[in-house]
Formats: sequence, structure tokens, C-alpha cells
Amino acid sequence: MTSVPAFTTLGGGPTVLMLHGIGGGHLAFAPQVETFATAGYRAVAWDMPGYGRSAPIEPYTFKGLAQSCVQLIEALKCPRVILLGHSMGGMVAQEVVARRPDLVSRLILCGTSPAFDDPQGASQQDFIAQRTAPLDAGRSMAELAETLVPRMIGPGSLPEGVRLATHCMAQVPAATYRRAVECVATFDRRSSLADIHVPTLVIAGEHDREAPPAVMKQMADGIARGTYVEMKGIGHLQNLEAPDDFDGLVLNFLALPQQLLH
Repeated sequence: MTSVPAFTTLGGGPTVLMLHGIGGGHLAFAPQVETFATAGYRAVAWDMPGYGRSAPIEPYTFKGLAQSCVQLIEALKCPRVILLGHSMGGMVAQEVVARRPDLVSRLILCGTSPAFDDPQGASQQDFIAQRTAPLDAGRSMAELAETLVPRMIGPGSLPEGVRLATHCMAQVPAATYRRAVECVATFDRRSSLADIHVPTLVIAGEHDREAPPAVMKQMADGIARGTYVEMKGIGHLQNLEAPDDFDGLVLNFLALPQQLLH
């Protein structure tokens, strides 16, 4: 049995569990933890296995990551959680819903996709090689972050959010980053979209090149109770580029009664 992943938590009420992406960590949801707690929720942001204080898992697969997330949900001792996943975290969220739908009351997917499909058309191996080449060349994660984060954002980005995103990526262990990149290239849950029956909010960034709006719109259309929204002027890091707008979208969605969500 693996250990329960590390997490940060604030507030009380229905639990919103936030799952970060490859370049994240629990700090990547710092604005949301504070806002959601103030709004009457128990806000929880995990460190995915291998990140922060969470022990790595072996093998590093979506099955294993989902099992770690389920362990955390059970440790939180709440019957069902609102699951919010960004980028790779959105993939983990889809995996959790596919395996344990009984644990999730609502789903929020942002900057993610139902399967690995590199927007530039790269194969799995090419994608992995491109993403890890700077590390192979001896560059640090901090140097990688300074290069990658500016490519991910849109013209409407909040500078403070971009700085936090850069800081988070710089803290990721290089070995974990490699394993996460390799893991993402294996993901495919397209056939499971029709089996998602909880109300689901799908949030895209207008300028997101990692998970393009067209891909996310199609994903939302494949979910029976899916709602699609697009944030103008924003790229891949929606919750940090425009935290107030992002939080408003999520809280409005959570405030709607179940029966009003198609």
C-alpha cells in the first residue's frame, strides 16, 4: 500500500479536490484554495506522487496516480468530492471518475484533453524527446520553467500568476518531470467520456496550445452533462493567468442546483 499523498487544505464544507499539471504542485492552486475556502468549501490541493512532499510511485502510470487520488479521497473522509483537474491533473481526474465514479459529485476539467494528441502532431516518442531535451542538455528545471511558461500563457495573463507558475515548475524534481511527461503520452480515455454522468464544467483558454479550445469543446460535447466555457485572452494556465475570472466560473457552476445542470 502506497502512502497517502501530501496536500494542503483550508476551510470547511463540501470538498473541492484540486489536481495540478506536470509543471505544478499544490502551490499552483494557492489562489483557489483561499477563494474556495472563503466561499464555504473545504479546499484541498494535492502534491501528485513525486511532487512536493508526496512519495513517488512505481510504476508511474495513470492507474497508479488514480489509486493515489482515491486513497487521498478516502483519507479525507468525505462521501464524495468535487474533483478539479488541470492539464495532466485533468487526465488523472478522468481516470478517477472512470474507476471510482461513486467518489465524485461534480467534475471540473481545465486545460486538458481526453487523450494524448500533441497539437504539433508529434508522436509519443517525439513529444517525450522534445519535452525532456533541455534536461538532457544539462538545463535545470528553473531554466526550463523560464522558457516554457511564457509559451503557455495568453496576452491577458496576470503577471503575478505567471511568476507563481514559473516558481512551481522550477520546484518540480527533474526525475518526476520526466516520468510525468512519459505518463501523459500514454493517456487515452476518449471511450470513457460517455460514461461520465456527473455535472461537468470544461474550461478552455482561448490561446491554449497544449489543450486547444476545439479539443476541449469536443470533449465537453461528449459528456452528457458537460458545460463548455472559454476564457478569452488566456492560455494554458487558466487558474493562475486569470484567477478571479476562473474562480468565478467554478463557484457559479458549483452554486447551480443539480437539477439545473443538463
